[in-house]
Amino acid sequence: MVDDLPKDSVTIIIPTLNEEEAIGLVIDEFRSYGYNNIIVIDGGSSDKTVEIAKSKGVKVISQEGKGKAMAIATALKYVVNTPYVLVVDGDYSYPARFLDEMLKTMNKFKCDEVIGVRSYGDGFTHTFKFGNIILTNVFNFLFGTKLRDVLSGMYLIRVDSVSDLLFEMKGFSIESEIVAHIASTGRKICEIPIEYRKRLGKKKLGVRHGFRIALDMLRLAYRYNPVSLLLIISIPFLVMGFALSSYVLYRYVVYGVKHYVKGLIGLGLLAVGVLGIFLSLLSIYLKRFEIRIYRRIRELEKRLE
Repeated sequence: MVDDLPKDSVTIIIPTLNEEEAIGLVIDEFRSYGYNNIIVIDGGSSDKTVEIAKSKGVKVISQEGKGKAMAIATALKYVVNTPYVLVVDGDYSYPARFLDEMLKTMNKFKCDEVIGVRSYGDGFTHTFKFGNIILTNVFNFLFGTKLRDVLSGMYLIRVDSVSDLLFEMKGFSIESEIVAHIASTGRKICEIPIEYRKRLGKKKLGVRHGFRIALDMLRLAYRYNPVSLLLIISIPFLVMGFALSSYVLYRYVVYGVKHYVKGLIGLGLLAVGVLGIFLSLLSIYLKRFEIRIYRRIRELEKRLE
């Protein structure tokens, strides 16, 4: 038992694609800590990944579609007997020993997601670490969160917290979509520091993926938290409209010069900016209303249970 959360209350989901060097070690390590509910969800490996996983006696499933997001979406369909799932990369970079602490944190603080924050270890390159900091800060700005590692590949989630997840993002953006979904519905996200080891096998994440993730975060902001996105768009219009309108007014009052076209453009820019601010305020109200509904539904579900 781990603070009243038994180890068989969690299913470990391991998405794989050509991880023959690591997958056996990952499975063995989790089992050495007493975790036996393991699903390997394979994305079409051309090496011995599937063969090795099957030899370990775990459930191996071929994912639907392509990419990590579809791997997780497929795996969740097979999670029926546990209230929690741990998603972890199959490259041996995330130590299994931290799952105990994640379960304790989940139970103690009543979290809906516990993220393993990569705080130390030899798995970080300078470029990787810098990119992760930038992307996490972008996410925090867009969603008003204060997280430290949005894109960690090891996180524990309550199954019912993602039961209505749409899986709109593809590939490596799935981590940010899960966090965005949980955060935007008023659910609780916790973090604990973990070690991050150097991966075994060929690296799959590159600089181009970082740019794709950043763009997907903007898409997620439009979907889950339009307030920030509307403000980002509205404020430049407001500033430009105010500046141009002030210039036109100054020229008219001081010199008697009339700028009809510039005046109309300035007023138009001001109108767009004000409209954007109004929509932002409306979005805040609707988001709070949505969160209250989610909380009420969860209260009713708990009473029924």
